[in-house]
Amino acid sequence: MAYKATEQELMAYLYGELEGVEKQVIEKYLQENSEARAELEKLKSLRQLMANVRDKEVIAPPLFLGDGPRVRLLDTPYVRTILSVAASLLLLMLVGRVVGMRMGWSGNELSIGFGAPVERARPNITPPVVALTPGQVQEMINTAVSENNLSLQTNWVATQQKLDASINRNLDLNSAKIDRLVKESSAASQDQIREFVAGMQTENLKVVKGYFQLSSTEQKQYIEGLLVDFSKYLQQQRNDDLQVVQTQLKSLEQNTDLFKQETEQILTSIISTVGSGKPSGTMN
Repeated sequence: MAYKATEQELMAYLYGELEGVEKQVIEKYLQENSEARAELEKLKSLRQLMANVRDKEVIAPPLFLGDGPRVRLLDTPYVRTILSVAASLLLLMLVGRVVGMRMGWSGNELSIGFGAPVERARPNITPPVVALTPGQVQEMINTAVSENNLSLQTNWVATQQKLDASINRNLDLNSAKIDRLVKESSAASQDQIREFVAGMQTENLKVVKGYFQLSSTEQKQYIEGLLVDFSKYLQQQRNDDLQVVQTQLKSLEQNTDLFKQETEQILTSIISTVGSGKPSGTMN
């Protein structure tokens, strides 16, 4: 299924909200699809038209927040002001009722009078001029978009022609330079070529000698490190073996002493038994 970018993705690309792989996918899609490019140009034109519309400032309503001490509603200055205004209006209404005052509002006009109303001839009100219809506004937008697209197409063609001319001019200059370099190279003498080759061989020989010298130095350091580590290992192994032998000798010595003590005890017991016993064959 072929990929097709949505209007939301085109808007995100137009406002620079895409990055990485998503941006590359949209750019590849725009290069391969002329209708998508035309739609993107329409969105750009609409964005320019919307940028010329002035925003109307909206005053946010005041908010009163706080955790202060509670106050009675009638003690607040705002409520007192509202009550005083309401009392004044009520007093005016009572006075107007007594004196026959009347008030009226018509045609953006406020009228105040006393007594019976007087009939006046109503002026002829001309109907307001109908504003532009949505269809006319859309037609104007389409016309502006078409003109903008035509202008962009013309500018793009002119830019492309200038770019092609610049590329051709640079190619001609580079081609002439390359031809000149080839001619100069072909005109070089055999002695210069041999001198160049000999210089390259000398440099390569120096590089190879330096590499082998550095390699031998590193190998020597590595072997010396191995010998030092092996010597440390043998010394540690010898110390461990000496400790094991000493431990075994000490254990053997302890076992020998213990055996001697047990043997002496057995001999002592036998001698004491033999010494205290009677010879066989004696009679009571």
